[in-house]
Amino acid sequence: MLGRYLSRARHRCTPTNTFFRSGDNYGTKSAIFLEPHRRYIDEREDPPFALRRPASRNNDRTVASPFYTLVSCLCTRIGHRKSKMKKLKFDNQSLRSLPVDTSLDMKSQRSVPGACFSRTLPTPVINPQMVAMSPSAMSLLDLSPADMETEEAVQYFSGNKIMEGSEPAAHCYCGYQFGVFAGQLGDGAAMYLGEVINDKNERWEIQLKGAGLTPYSRSADGRKVLRSSIREFLCSEAHYYLGIPTTRAGTCITSDSTVIRDIFYNGNPIEEKCTIVLRIAPTFLRFGSFEIFRGEDSLTSRSGPSAGNKELLIQLLDHSVKMFYPEIWEAHQHEKEEMYLAFYKEVVQRTAKLVAAWQCVGWCHGVLNTDNMSILGLTIDYGPFGFMDRYAEDFICNASDDGGRYAYNKQPEICKWNCQKLAEDIQDALPLEKSLSELEAIFDRTYEEEYFSRMKKKLGFLKHNDKQRDIINSLMKVMNETGADFTNSFRCLSKLSFGSCPGQSQEEILDYLLSNCCSVELLKADTKPRIHQREIQMVITIAQTHPELLEQLGPGVMKVFNELKRLDKARQLANITQEEKEQKDKESWKKWLSEYMELVEVDAVAHVDIKTYWEQRVQLMNSNNPRFILRNYIAENAIKAAEEGDYSEVQRVYKLLQNPYSEQLDMDISFTDQMIARWDSSSQSSNSVAAATGAPSHCHMQYDSKPPEGACQLLFSLCLSHINSSPSLSANLFITFSLSKSFHHLFSLLRYHLFSLSSPFLFLSFFLSLFLHLLDRFKLSIITFPINKVLSLVTNSLLSSLIFFPSTWKLRFSFMATRRWKFT
Repeated sequence: MLGRYLSRARHRCTPTNTFFRSGDNYGTKSAIFLEPHRRYIDEREDPPFALRRPASRNNDRTVASPFYTLVSCLCTRIGHRKSKMKKLKFDNQSLRSLPVDTSLDMKSQRSVPGACFSRTLPTPVINPQMVAMSPSAMSLLDLSPADMETEEAVQYFSGNKIMEGSEPAAHCYCGYQFGVFAGQLGDGAAMYLGEVINDKNERWEIQLKGAGLTPYSRSADGRKVLRSSIREFLCSEAHYYLGIPTTRAGTCITSDSTVIRDIFYNGNPIEEKCTIVLRIAPTFLRFGSFEIFRGEDSLTSRSGPSAGNKELLIQLLDHSVKMFYPEIWEAHQHEKEEMYLAFYKEVVQRTAKLVAAWQCVGWCHGVLNTDNMSILGLTIDYGPFGFMDRYAEDFICNASDDGGRYAYNKQPEICKWNCQKLAEDIQDALPLEKSLSELEAIFDRTYEEEYFSRMKKKLGFLKHNDKQRDIINSLMKVMNETGADFTNSFRCLSKLSFGSCPGQSQEEILDYLLSNCCSVELLKADTKPRIHQREIQMVITIAQTHPELLEQLGPGVMKVFNELKRLDKARQLANITQEEKEQKDKESWKKWLSEYMELVEVDAVAHVDIKTYWEQRVQLMNSNNPRFILRNYIAENAIKAAEEGDYSEVQRVYKLLQNPYSEQLDMDISFTDQMIARWDSSSQSSNSVAAATGAPSHCHMQYDSKPPEGACQLLFSLCLSHINSSPSLSANLFITFSLSKSFHHLFSLLRYHLFSLSSPFLFLSFFLSLFLHLLDRFKLSIITFPINKVLSLVTNSLLSSLIFFPSTWKLRFSFMATRRWKFT
């Protein structure tokens, strides 16, 4: 046996059989001896580094010692037998059923008509390292924790190697971003790897998010960084364990490769580590997948790359129904219109139930654009999301959403609006009047049924009572007025005693609820002005003189109206002291608790055995009211540790989120003085912050405790690459000019916007864009071609200068509003 191995090994050690590959150092060649008929070096596990020996050259012949060659062969063979990655069964049905872009250019940004996918390849990273891994998510692919501990797994799921059967591609889709059609978007940072069939015959599409450039990356680099990737990994899995439909996150892998990011858009860019997340779902098809067929938009003049392609629309609809709604396909495959109607109804129902589930755990998506809505009713594309700490009905988790379009209380309305857009997208296959009538009949009813059903469980009601809706609505009102902690307020109600059943008294629960209410100072801080009084006055003037123009101002006008509400609330809070607020909070909660216990007594009457009833009630409440959620400050603490090379906190938080309802886990979270100080900008020292939050200087808290008040103000914004596709403020002016009956309307609008331009760059960019529009509007084709190119370049250069040096050119309103300053 030994002689045979040595003989075969020596035979293989010829120049023609020596395979060189680029390793982690990208360009450093290492000789590895393989049989010529073996498929790819990328699919093999290399021998341990200590057993490798650089080959020497003698007359163009590669020579290696017999011992080294033997060990190399044995290690290679053993690794080959144990490799689970090569055993994944790929069946890439989407690429077979739907058209793929014929271009061989895998990176250049371009319009992609007549196709749903474009071929691409991941861009390798330097020294990939596993940050966290979800065993339950990877088990969907039949991969065990032991399989994921190998270097091979890190290489494959970082995009450095391609698995056998994988066909990397990027999906083409469009989307309405902040209510305005943005045209072609696509997978700018995500990459389809293929569809894996597991041992249970389940089909799972796998994606790498942050794997590099694709044809849809637009002006971005196709990368994601450590902080956003950790947030997506943790929240995807948090939703799964909370029982909310979601895509899964299998791995989070960072690297030594870096990209430049200006986190706060304040002119202070920093290097951040490129990080890749493995995402898993039955499909990542979304509402935006059907928007590639949308015709020219009346507001932005943009259209989908496959506008009017009915044949492709039918092809995509048939694929979606057959693959993901097989029961509908079997029932209606010969009645296409009925099949598409049944499909649309199911999507609407799932979407309504999904948003109801979000509302019941106090979660805000942050970017409910149509391209972030799954056709399976899954939570998809985790960006600037947020779980509420202090309950506020108009809670906004995305700092870019200055108009509050995607606020917590607007989510059901926006999801319904997105469903309406889906109906418009497929109207060539399903008449619009049919789909919209079903939307009106289904969405609101389904949402309310799901929302109140979940809320009744959260309050422990076992029997239906007409008054239960009233007590739920009054609870939300009290929580909003008192600024109570959303999660802790619900959780503590299961501890109320009843009759001879054990528990805490109403007075004890009342004290706990009051301790979880925010201070009056925090409420006042939330009502401080965010925009200049002059802008508010300008919009009021337009509303009074030319109300028909308000619609043309775009989302920015909502920011002003929200500011008026904030000012009104500020006036109400101006003269309230902390003692007065506490007294008012106590009265409100005491009244609600009394009404709640009356309904509990009514609910208990139908049960003979009160003890059994109480046990069922507590079990129901504790299985529907999480003890642990991914609060922003907890995620931020884990991110800061990971950025310093310590991934243990990410793994601790992940472990915690696997058991969100558990009473058994008691884990402390430790914050440094510096971190606490960042949460409270008004504090002069970490000790003063600790005193203000009731925590010691080096703060040790329970993960389920009330967060420091400064941490409640953490906001997250979209990466600029997501914002770039939104229409410009100037574009709104252009459309207004086209629609106006007189120049007076145009000048009224100009007067408002020019007062808002405190930057000479913006001022010049505006007029250059206006000039370009006029050239196009009056069809000056003779001079448009050369001048348009030059002026577009100048305009974009000026805008880039504004983006990267905002500290030099001050904007009066939030710099996050730059999503409306996109010039094309």
